[in-house]
Formats: sequence, C-alpha cells, structure tokens
Amino acid sequence: MSAPPSKLDTPITYVRGVGPRVAKTLEEKGILVAEDLLYHLPFRYEDRQHPRSLDELKPGEMASVIAEIRGTALLRTKRMPIFEMTVGQGNLAMKCMWFNGTYLQGRFHAGQTIALFGKVEPSRSTRNMKMIQPQFELLPGAGEDEETRLLEVGRITPVYESLGGSILASRWQRKVIFRLLESIRGAVPECLPHAILDRLGLPDRGTALAHAHFPPDGTTQTALMEARTPAQRRLIFEELFYLELGLELKRRKGHKQPGVAFATTDQVRGAIREVLPFHPTAAQKRALGEIVADMREPHPMRRLLQGDVGSGKTIVALQAMLVAIENGYQAAMMAPTEILATQHYLAARKLLSRSSKDYKVVLLTGSLDQDRKRQVRGQIYRGEAQLVIGTHALIEEKVEFARLGLVVVDEQHRFGVLQRFRLMKKPNEAEPDVLVMTATPIPRTLALTLYGDLDASVLDELPPGRTPIVTRRVAGERQEDVWEFVRKQVAQQRQAYIVYPIIEGAKDDQPELDFAAADADAEVASTPLPAKKARKSAKGKKALLFPGAEEPAAAKQDLRSATEMYDQLRGGALRDLRVGLLHGRLDADEKDVVMRRFQRGEIDVLVATTVIEVGVDVPNATVMVVDHAERFGLAQLHQLRGRVGRGAAKSYCILMTGKRVSEQAEERLAAMVRTQNGFELAELDLAMRGPGEFFGTRQAGLPGFRVANLVRDRDLLELAKQEASRFASAPEDSITEAERKRVWDHLRNAWQRRYGLMEAG
Repeated sequence: MSAPPSKLDTPITYVRGVGPRVAKTLEEKGILVAEDLLYHLPFRYEDRQHPRSLDELKPGEMASVIAEIRGTALLRTKRMPIFEMTVGQGNLAMKCMWFNGTYLQGRFHAGQTIALFGKVEPSRSTRNMKMIQPQFELLPGAGEDEETRLLEVGRITPVYESLGGSILASRWQRKVIFRLLESIRGAVPECLPHAILDRLGLPDRGTALAHAHFPPDGTTQTALMEARTPAQRRLIFEELFYLELGLELKRRKGHKQPGVAFATTDQVRGAIREVLPFHPTAAQKRALGEIVADMREPHPMRRLLQGDVGSGKTIVALQAMLVAIENGYQAAMMAPTEILATQHYLAARKLLSRSSKDYKVVLLTGSLDQDRKRQVRGQIYRGEAQLVIGTHALIEEKVEFARLGLVVVDEQHRFGVLQRFRLMKKPNEAEPDVLVMTATPIPRTLALTLYGDLDASVLDELPPGRTPIVTRRVAGERQEDVWEFVRKQVAQQRQAYIVYPIIEGAKDDQPELDFAAADADAEVASTPLPAKKARKSAKGKKALLFPGAEEPAAAKQDLRSATEMYDQLRGGALRDLRVGLLHGRLDADEKDVVMRRFQRGEIDVLVATTVIEVGVDVPNATVMVVDHAERFGLAQLHQLRGRVGRGAAKSYCILMTGKRVSEQAEERLAAMVRTQNGFELAELDLAMRGPGEFFGTRQAGLPGFRVANLVRDRDLLELAKQEASRFASAPEDSITEAERKRVWDHLRNAWQRRYGLMEAG
C-alpha cells in the first residue's frame, strides 16, 4: 500500500499562479507536480540586503550592483549593434554594454532601479568600471504590489533559470514558489529518517525547501554560491541518498539470483599459470583474486575491472575466462568495434597457444559472410566453442550458447548493460557472471553512480616492460622539427601517428568535431551564462566538450586538418615515407584495410582523426603527434597517448599547439606533461568540465540530478553511500518501522519513475 497523496503531489496545473496554458510549458520541462517546481532551485542568489557600491568595485570580480538608470543608447558599429546603459549611484556612474543588443531598445527609461550581476571590467574611456553582458532585473517601483517588493528588495534574492521566456523568468517563479511554500508550510512529508538527520545535523524537508529558495537573514553569500548552507546540503544529501539506496538494492537483488559457483582447483590454477606470458603485477593478482572470489559464489558476479591504458586488463579477463572454461562452461567477450574484437581474438589465440590443451576460440562479427556466421553459431550452440569473442553480433537472437558461464564486456559505459545478457542465457538456467572492463579512468565520484550497482576492481600499475611515455609540448611554428623527429623514428623501424581535430577544412558539419571550441573569445567567455543559455549555445555542435561561446570564424580557418596535412606531408616533409590516412568518413571496410596495413607495418606514418582513440594496439608505434592539442579534452589526449608505449621501445607523445591557446587549454596541456596517471587526469577533467559532459556521461545513463552536482558534492555522495548501505543492511533501533516504510515508498514511487533503480512491487 503506497503512502497517501500530499500537497507535493498536486498536478502543476492546479498550483496557484500556473493554470493549463503555463502548465503545458512546464510539463515539457519535466515539471509535472508541485514537488518538481520546488526542486527547481535558484542557480544563484543576489545580496540585495547589502548591494555593492560602485566605488567598491574591483576589476575582474563578479559583483551584484543595484543602481538607477541614467540613460541608454543603441550604438551602431561596423561589427554589430551595441546597447549601452549608464547607471548611477549618487555622483558615481558605470557603463553596461550588451553586444547585438537591439532587442533591449525601448525596455528601459531613466529613473528605473535595476539590479545587475556580472564581471567588473576597467573602462578605457573613464576612470570608472564597466560591465559587459551583465545579467539584469528591473526592480519594482513604489507603485508595485507589496509581495513583489517583499521578494525582491532588501533581502537575499533567488535568481532562477528561465522556464520559458520572459513570462516564466525569475520574478514569476519567485511569486509562484513563495505562495506554494506558504500553502504547504508545516505539511511537507519527511522522506528521511530523523536519526539520519540528527546524525548529520540536517534540517527537516520543509525547512530545507523554504530556506533553499528564500535564505534567512544571516546566510552568507559564499555558503549559498558553494551550495553549503544547511538547507542546500539537506536537499543534495536527500537526492544522493536515494540514488545510492536504489543502487544498493539493485546490487543486493543481483546477488540473490541463482548463478554458477565455479571451483578453483589445482587443475584450474595450473591452466592459468601455463598461459601467463610474464609474472603478473601485484594489482593484477589482487584484481584476479577479487574476480575469482566472486566467481566461487553461487550468485552471478557483477564486477567492474577498471584499469588505465596498458595496465593489463585483457590478461586478467582471459584468466577469469579460463576459470569458466576449465569448469566446463563457455566464456564470451564482447567488444565495441570489429577491430578491437579481432585484436582480442588474435591475442587470446596467441596466449592460449602456450597451453598444452587445445582450446577452441572463435570470432563472431557482423562482417563475416553468412556461411561462416552459421558455422560459428553452430559451434557456439553445440558447445564446441569454449571462448567466443565478438561484437554486438553476440547478442543477436540467432546466437545460442550451450552453457554460458562468464561474459566479459569491453569498454561499456551504460547503466542497462547487464540487462542485455538475459538474451544470452537459457531459461531456467543460472545467469552467467559478468565482468565489465573499461580503460577509461573514471573518478571514484562518477564510478559510484555510473557503476554503482557493480563491485569494482582497479588495476593501478603497469606490467613489467612498459616504459613511461615522454610527453612534450611544442609550438606549431616548430613543426619542421617534429617531422624530422618522426623521420628519425621511422629510420629506426618505428611507426608514428599524427592526429588532427578535423577531417578537412573549416566545416561545421564534420562528424569528428569532438574537440574544444576555442575556449572562447576572452571578453565573451568571461561572462557567465545561465545553464540553459550555455546548453543552447552548444546545441548542434555534436561534441563540443567545452561549450559556452561561439568560436570566431578566423580561428576555424587557422586549423590544420587531416586530409590537407596528409596531402602536404606525403608530398613534402615525409615524402619518402609510407603515409596512410584514417578518418570517420571512410566506410568500415576502408578503415579496416588501413588499420590492418598499419598493424602489419606496411604504413610508416598514420595521419588520422580521433577515430584511432580506442582499441588500436600497434606495439611498434612509438610516436603520437597530436596537432592542435589545445583543441582536445583531457580524456581524448590521454587515450591518444595510450596508443603508443605498448611495446618495449621508448615512446613519445608530442602535443603541438596552434596560435591561440586559452587559459583552460594551458591547464590541460600542463597536466598532460606533468603526469601519466589516468585517474589523476580524470579527476582534473571532471573538475574542469563537470559531470554532464565528462566522457559523454549524459548519453551513458548518468542521472540528471535536480540538486546535486557530482564534482561539488563528493563529500555528500560518500556520506550518502555510507548511510544508504547502513539503512539497507540492518534496521536501526532509532529508526521506526513507519520511517523505514516511508523511505521504501519514496524510493519506489519517486525514484522508480525517474531512474528505474528499483522494480516496483
């Protein structure tokens, strides 16, 4: 029986001040009931209790100013119209400017009071300061209603992201939310146990919602903007607690399913030792121990094997698959591309050839001819194929396993990945164990959410024989020195990659524009945009990793591209070398031919885009040149560097830069030169880009949080995980049965709809 409805469940249409027409707009933004509107929190706050005086302003700071409008003008310049406003406080004045500001003409008149928020800049024409593109709000005059004045003057004022044009901007939201909070005062149902609130010093839900929207006197601006007030911490913790509780429940439910209890006899251990090409590292031993311990249990293993590029994940996975095979079961490995699947197949055959036993290894990919596919599917069905390696072709309905015991998935970043393996098990038989591998270093904060229902093993050291990669940064003007270095390496029978951010020219429609837009024209980039505007500016640029401002056309024209440089290099600086070209516009067969020629050593230098970022293993390649390295994200740079250093020879990564390098790009390049630790770089990448863009996690199933931010709220995520585990493990005496029921009801009713973390019932 579910909990009785509360005022928070009121359909948004019936909230005072909304109505059917506005409700339709809100529903399109996911605001369906009163609770959804209350969790639409301000994105910043303005201190209108103590507004800044114009003579206190310092260049470079972000500031809120309340002043009187003295005059406005629309200036027509050659480049664009600029709307200029002069505001004043007594004898002091300040200029404000908006580029392309024609839309502001006629909206203001002298004598009005305006609140401004923006970056303070020195003014060239006067000794005073100026603001470029500030956010603004006209304040109510003496004739306006008292409620508006109460909410906007002489207090800390919430500023909201617009919910639909000027009609549903901050002023409308303040009024509607204030009235809603007044109507439910004292009637907000609590969804966390009081024992947890007391333990963590957090306020009740009703107080938290009220104070998050309208902070009480004495609240500091710093605490508000860092989301560290008691009210904000309470709401953030609540969201993360239910996320972690859902994941904890999912993990425990998985552990109750019937699985295969594998035995690890002397025969199994001997089979593993026989194929190992080198003495395993301590990290590999530890990871294999954790995996095998899971495999011995009678419930399905659900484990993540996370290791940096070259840490030896495949060897560990192969040992785990041998455990399954030696127990009389089949093992399957699924890779995201045919090149990577073929690579795994050849590597497995080579390693298993060291064994005295004759293991049957097969490859199943989409490009095999129909006769060969039928033959391989027959071997899988009859149980003759012990180790099956392939692409998504493995999960087609025609593929049936005789006795599948272990599934290894390489490079998968999706919540729902485990559900796919129901296709691979026979009815009424035990579920296979699942091992998910990733070479993408994922910070612990993200791993707790992306893989929160998996147990994790980490490989944090390189196998013997792997030499550190020398990383250097070089200005583009020195490219002739770089090409000479490439020639010397090729003369030593080595190979090289040269990677470019775009395929050809300065086009906007290229599928591999997954580089940073010029981290922005300095003056424009310094102006903060509301979240919605930032997203809108990035719309249509498929993989802009650092959205925020349009890139100047001149900067695009300065870009060197893969096809242009391929022609230029093979006819110039590298004319006597064998140069190949690889990019995303080639069809699958063409890509495959080029890559195989490079792997066989028939190509000395491969000019490419980021298509070679994942899953290419060429031990003889010792040089990675990344041109316009300032344009790439840290994750890409690290993955690209990982394409070399895969053999015993000394390897090099050369980061060649263009003419314009932003402050953010300088930080990324310095980090690449400073460290090769993928997890350290991933933490920095997450901090710089935020969770919404990190490795495309929006597409990977990362929840869209209403309140929490995984970068900012790491401490609360850890707390939430601890408390969720404690709550799910055993009843606390201090938590009543009624409170426990409310928690489970809230998880089922609210979170099942949003994240599918818990099955209803």
